[in-house]
Amino acid sequence: MEDVSIVYILFLIFTGAALLATLALSIRQSLIIAYIALGLLIGPWGLGLIKDAALIQNIANVGIIFLLFLLGLNLNPQELIRMAKETTVVTGVSSILLCGLGAAYSFWLFDYKLTEALIIGSALMFSSTIIGLKLIPTTVLHHQRTGEVIISVLLLQDIIAILLLLVIEGSANAELGWMAMLKPFLAFPLLIISAYLLERYVLIRLIRKFDRIQEYIFLIAIGWCLGIAETAEVIGLSYEAGAFIAGVSLARSPIALFIAENLKPLRDFFLIIFFVALGASFNLGVLPQIWQAAVGLSLIAILIKPAIFRILLRISHESSGRSTEIAMRLGQMSEFSLLIAVLATEQMLIRAEVSYLIQIATLISFIFSSYYVVNRYPTPIALDDKLRRD
Repeated sequence: MEDVSIVYILFLIFTGAALLATLALSIRQSLIIAYIALGLLIGPWGLGLIKDAALIQNIANVGIIFLLFLLGLNLNPQELIRMAKETTVVTGVSSILLCGLGAAYSFWLFDYKLTEALIIGSALMFSSTIIGLKLIPTTVLHHQRTGEVIISVLLLQDIIAILLLLVIEGSANAELGWMAMLKPFLAFPLLIISAYLLERYVLIRLIRKFDRIQEYIFLIAIGWCLGIAETAEVIGLSYEAGAFIAGVSLARSPIALFIAENLKPLRDFFLIIFFVALGASFNLGVLPQIWQAAVGLSLIAILIKPAIFRILLRISHESSGRSTEIAMRLGQMSEFSLLIAVLATEQMLIRAEVSYLIQIATLISFIFSSYYVVNRYPTPIALDDKLRRD
């Protein structure tokens, strides 16, 4: 294990991220691109300033836990049901089409194994929640139909992603029998019920009693998130699934918005580390083997995915202009694609080469989608004054 100071690692990450973020914003790119590029630069396959990406990977995973917790906090079950009625067909049909398209592309053109092709197709289903929400003005996000549709599609995709993560974890134990495969699905409702009861009869009462002390609310929110996440891991689920359940269980509370706003800086801190670690772990030596498949997969995400969304939105009676804008804003792969690739590799369902394929295709789609959206539609980071909105 490399003997380096944690302060040195944080210095490399955040000073480097600040410099590359400045460059990324100047050329109208998502900050995620800057973080992954920094990881490539300082990682073992770049300058080698960090020789072991595992040094920061465990810390980085906390960012995904907080990301899913905050997604859950914004997922009021009643609101989701209302929005889901309008976008379930669009989300469901697009997911099936994209999964099938990605799997067929990988299986027939590049001879990947069926399981690997299905994982690649699954990674193609999702659009980036971070890019989708970061590049849409707040007024559009919360007060206009465009924002409502984007949120509902992304939230439904998030739920599908959570279920898919459970499937990946379960299928990795298929050789142990059906009970091993079903264990996550049996544990999932048990954890939901337990979290609901604890929230209703213990947590919410503590929050109401001490809600004037902001530091206490901050502490209890983090404790609740990590406590349910750890419980999920113990009973055979994942930290991510537990964090999502912890968030949803609190979503009905009036204090959920306060918690979400106060935890965003902490989430962003760990997410920066996550994306840097992701870049640092990428083996540039495999590029000659996967670049053709990766470019083709990214083109499906950039070109074909928006076309599918636009057609489905038009069929569901959205206007032509709104359908096009929503489709283009959803025209990329997702941070969930990255998470699926990492988890499937850890569970030995796919080879490292396939994981790198998904990661590089996701990165390419991030770059082109972010550039197009920032230059074509209103965003908070637009360099053109006419398009800058917040």
